[in-house]
Amino acid sequence: MLRSMTAFASAESDSGHGALSIEMRSVNHRYLELGLRLPDELRALEPQIRERVAAKLSRGKVDLGLRWKVAVADAAAIAVDEAYVARLADTAQAMAARFPQLNVDFTSLLNWPGVLLDRGTDQDALRTAALVLLDRVLDEMVAAREREGGRLGGFLRERLDAIERIVADVRTHLPDVRAAMRTKFDTRIAELKLPLEPGRVEQEVVLQLQRIDVDEELDRLTAHIAEARRVLGLKEAVGRRLDFLMQEFNREANTLGSKAADPRTTNAAVELKVLIEQMREQVQNLE
Repeated sequence: MLRSMTAFASAESDSGHGALSIEMRSVNHRYLELGLRLPDELRALEPQIRERVAAKLSRGKVDLGLRWKVAVADAAAIAVDEAYVARLADTAQAMAARFPQLNVDFTSLLNWPGVLLDRGTDQDALRTAALVLLDRVLDEMVAAREREGGRLGGFLRERLDAIERIVADVRTHLPDVRAAMRTKFDTRIAELKLPLEPGRVEQEVVLQLQRIDVDEELDRLTAHIAEARRVLGLKEAVGRRLDFLMQEFNREANTLGSKAADPRTTNAAVELKVLIEQMREQVQNLE
């Protein structure tokens, strides 16, 4: 199943311990890089979160933010650290002369780390609820990546079909190119009106035809098309494989252009490069 590395997922849950919410965003990246933002109460979950994310996602720059808001029902279980607040007050009074504009409101004071004491929250239950919510968000993230991956897969298959048509067109007019080259060569020889060794003309014609022969490049392009279609159907991460294939496609298109002996082949090489570049840009987003 194709998966894009660009996706977003979020979920919320309410329990007796408060409201939990998780947001995940991911963009393309060569490897899996996870950035976490966790509340102090859930920071111990970081190893488990990293393990679970790595089990579901193999590539991408992922930002995960987890927030927790204590339930109103638990308000009675929360108290102020009076000694700590007293020390803060002493510090504020000592600094008042240096910072006369200093003003701290009650809400800001409560948000200061360490001011509030949580005496009643069941930490194990809270962490379990957070991990359950994480699994839900991860499932949504994978589903979102697969939806976008399906769209990218359709885009890539359309370009492969177009490349296949170009290859077929080039094969169709190759006999005309070879015949035109032979006629042109014979005309020039006739204009010289010089005696030539027996078989020399045939040798020169064969040499020139070898220089413009693109059958091998067309065969390799056909093979690359078949391989790309096979890879698109795999049930695993295929971004790196397709990225490598794009390099191979581009190499054959460049060789085809360098061997072009008529405008049609030159135009075909240009069209191939455009299609391959379009594919390469989208492949960068695949996991």
